Amino acid sequence: MSAITSSLSRRAALAVAGGIAIALATAGISHGETVRTIKIATSAESKPLAWGAIGVEPQGYEPDLLRAINAKLPQYKFEMEGVSDIAQETGLATGKYDIAVGGYYKSPERAKQFLIPENPMGASLMKIYSKKGSGINEMKDLVGKRIVPTTAGGGTYKFIMNWQKENPQYKLDVTASSAGIPYPNRLDEVQNGKFDALVLPSNLGEQTVIEEKKLDIVPSEPVFSNNTYMLIHRSDENKVLADDVNKVLKELKDDGTIEKLSQKWFGEGIVQYMK
Repeated sequence: MSAITSSLSRRAALAVAGGIAIALATAGISHGETVRTIKIATSAESKPLAWGAIGVEPQGYEPDLLRAINAKLPQYKFEMEGVSDIAQETGLATGKYDIAVGGYYKSPERAKQFLIPENPMGASLMKIYSKKGSGINEMKDLVGKRIVPTTAGGGTYKFIMNWQKENPQYKLDVTASSAGIPYPNRLDEVQNGKFDALVLPSNLGEQTVIEEKKLDIVPSEPVFSNNTYMLIHRSDENKVLADDVNKVLKELKDDGTIEKLSQKWFGEGIVQYMK
């Protein structure tokens, strides 16, 4: 190789290296740093919150919010996978996944097991679904009504039981079920008169079902709201991840991104309900 050719090769190599360094700096990553891949489990069948089975790019409110978070944290590469609820919890506990999202509530038990950013991802709004003209607008209106059975131990069941405990003057007829009947079928049961009302978080796509099926059902105003959070596998390495995500969640709330995404996917704003 001639001296001239060698000199040109060295210049080309330096130019490429310089271009990479500039690209990294522009992306907010210093030369020599590596981008850490973060494995995330999302819900597979909770449209519009999140859906998309294995091999399908997750869609919905939470996947879009995760993409917005990742855009502000170029030191990470978020890889999402839609999985069942059981697979989410097991995978997060064992470290297969770094993050799990699925409209999770914060609890003392979860706080012990996982890292939970202080800032929430959203808010779950509990509403009552009943036929137009039923006169059912709030929880006390359910006295003497046939309420769709709720999943034993689930968030809706716990909410109703807590409300009943705090309001003993109103006796509700509530039954728990482990049948796992899809909520679209439950809405049909309200439509056909088998039940008078369905109590459920509104972020599962009920309004879309009502409109597509042309059901004569309307939701109440929220009778309860609870923040929803991201769960992170507890490890020393993930403490930094939790801090980074927590900071960005506040930024996305303040700049209107969370409100915009909730309007897009739920058809209503949720920021006013985020505590």
